[in-house]
Amino acid sequence: TMFDITLITMGKLKEKFYLSAAEEYAKRLKGYCNFHLVELPEYRLPENPSPGEIAAGLDKEAELIFTKVPKGAWLCVFTPEGKILSSEGFAEKLKEVKLSSRGAACFLIGSSFGISPKVKEKADFRLSMGPMTFPHHLARIMVLEQIYRAEAIQSGSKYHK
Repeated sequence: TMFDITLITMGKLKEKFYLSAAEEYAKRLKGYCNFHLVELPEYRLPENPSPGEIAAGLDKEAELIFTKVPKGAWLCVFTPEGKILSSEGFAEKLKEVKLSSRGAACFLIGSSFGISPKVKEKADFRLSMGPMTFPHHLARIMVLEQIYRAEAIQSGSKYHK
């Protein structure tokens, strides 16, 4: 049976060019795993939210996120303070998860305000995309590409040079 990989993202992609890139990687991933994309709505915040309002919004998002993480899945969240891995290191990490007793991996890209500390605490792994800031939607493409690359590395494909 193929390994299950779920990507949970807050917010929907609107731009056509991001959508077609995301669809392309999702399609390619299906050759390697059972890939599922779960898009969750971002909590609506006022124009200039206070730290308290942001925290409350992230907690609301957290409740929703927890209902969507597959039971028993290894949970990896993308967060600036997470660990930085090379593509090979990431592929190795994913391989370890597959060889462990976990039947699935779940990745989470939070909303534009981040991820609730509650979710970060529950995560099995915190991963950083590095110190640069990327548009939220581009991050999704980058994550999809890296998951695809990790699968390609594991299978010995020519994709990864």
